[in-house]
Amino acid sequence: MKKQPIMKIPQSSFAKFLDGLTVLIFISVVIYLITQYSTLPDRVPGHYDGEGNVDRWGSKMELWILPIVGAVLWIPMTILERYPHMFNYLNLKEDNIEAQYRNGQLMVNVLKNQSVLLLSYLLYQSIQVANGAAEGLGVLFMPIFLAVIFGSLIIFMIRMLRL
Repeated sequence: MKKQPIMKIPQSSFAKFLDGLTVLIFISVVIYLITQYSTLPDRVPGHYDGEGNVDRWGSKMELWILPIVGAVLWIPMTILERYPHMFNYLNLKEDNIEAQYRNGQLMVNVLKNQSVLLLSYLLYQSIQVANGAAEGLGVLFMPIFLAVIFGSLIIFMIRMLRL
């Protein structure tokens, strides 16, 4: 097929649930930042190494980068998931177009929500570290994060190949 057909695919209930949960958590963490901001020390974690230890400290203003990046990721990815005909597919055929579009749409939704939840967790944990309630992200943070992201991609790729 040269030109992929355009279909309006409604968002699944699962995707709506993920969006709602992610927005709730994201807004809660931003409110937490707002309420804690005046009590934060001037130096807060600015970067973590692969083992989850703080390897750079920065100004508390840097904490605003995480919610800004979260919003900048959220908006275009939300728009993108409405246009699954623009995605690349390995085995798009006339009899599996709708199923492939649904799978692609859900993949973008899941990756979008995982990314924003990651940024929410980093923001929350950075506030905790700055306040002395935690020492870092923990040694398991990076392996778990990578397993979740790449695991999701593998699951959606397998689903795409099976359709």
